[in-house]
Amino acid sequence: MQDHNNDPVWKQAIAGSQMLLVAFGALVLMPLITGLDPNVALFTAGLGTLIFHVVTGGQIPIFLASSFAFIAPVIASKGKFGMEETLGGLMAAGILYIFLSGLVRLRGTGFVRRLLPPVVIGPVIMTIGLGLAPVAVHMASGRTGDGANQLIPYDTAIWIAMISLAVTIIMSVWSKGIFRLIPIMFGVITGYILSAFAGIVDTTPIRDAAWFAVPNFVAPEFSWGAVLFMIPVAIAPAIEHIGDVLAIGNVTRKNYLEKPGLHRTLLGDGLATSAASMLGGPPNTTYSEVTGAVMLTKNFNPKVMWWAACIAIVLAFVGKFGAALQTIPVPVMGGILCLLFGSIAVVGLNTLIRHQVDLSQSRNLVIVGVTLVFGIGGMVLGHLEGIALCAVAAIILNLILPGSREAWGKAVYEQKAD
Repeated sequence: MQDHNNDPVWKQAIAGSQMLLVAFGALVLMPLITGLDPNVALFTAGLGTLIFHVVTGGQIPIFLASSFAFIAPVIASKGKFGMEETLGGLMAAGILYIFLSGLVRLRGTGFVRRLLPPVVIGPVIMTIGLGLAPVAVHMASGRTGDGANQLIPYDTAIWIAMISLAVTIIMSVWSKGIFRLIPIMFGVITGYILSAFAGIVDTTPIRDAAWFAVPNFVAPEFSWGAVLFMIPVAIAPAIEHIGDVLAIGNVTRKNYLEKPGLHRTLLGDGLATSAASMLGGPPNTTYSEVTGAVMLTKNFNPKVMWWAACIAIVLAFVGKFGAALQTIPVPVMGGILCLLFGSIAVVGLNTLIRHQVDLSQSRNLVIVGVTLVFGIGGMVLGHLEGIALCAVAAIILNLILPGSREAWGKAVYEQKAD
């Protein structure tokens, strides 16, 4: 296997732009759905990735960008508290990561495993995907994400949405090489061209936008309501983070939980998320698409991610670029989201299957059942609702119900008799 660490700079820059291309579809989709500025998201993804690499000593080939786990909470919080206070809540979520990283440093990773076994992680991640299903369907039908307004006639919208979805599926299943990692891009481009023919693309914002423009940064404001609403939501992406760090370790055959250590990777992610929300960007998370690209290209050089981050920051200042992204019609995104949100739910389901969690055990059945209904049904208890509430409920139920070994499923306690 060739060593990419000694590649010339131009090769590293090209590899970096390829990594950004892989992350790009999901990176800009999240801000477009939640009403954040995609140029700010590009800037904060680049900045967050650089912060992460500084904190972890540039040892892990990882790229950080907009987290899908926060879509539903951001939409709900924005309606309730407004955008500035939502950003304050997101900053608090980043601080929770920093706090977790301190605990991991002091206590080791054992308590994380006790607190968050697969029976807790699985249904919480499933809730994130399934809870967003109505948003995808509304958008695919030509309505706004909350279903309140019909933006595009249903018949036109559903055709565009289904063709965009079909192209995305075809590219992710049948295409080869790097093309397989950018199915969202192909779906968006196809949908955009179809929408242009259908006459539902308004290009005026692109013409009006300047070539060079400073992204529309927004400062956060703080309120206890928004902070308490958002902090429990951060539990799921923290779990996702640990999974992604393990995944990239499997690809590069290194144990990153030992070196640089889970406390440093969590700290990097927390600082990146807090920095993003200070500027009005979405919270950051490690991107599994990019891990897939690293696996495919066998390019394990972390410097490539520095290049991807710097290119993202430069692109953030191209005004016409952000304006073009904001003209993507709703059904195009809706069609693709039918697949993306479903994929999130499958990640949760896979967590239960991979660890062979026995759902005929009544404690496990109770935890998964209550978590799914609380999360998808939108149960409200005090300040907690939706994903935040179901994450807290899953953790509490797991701690108080007897039989903690069952929480891990067969796969783990056959390996670890401790």
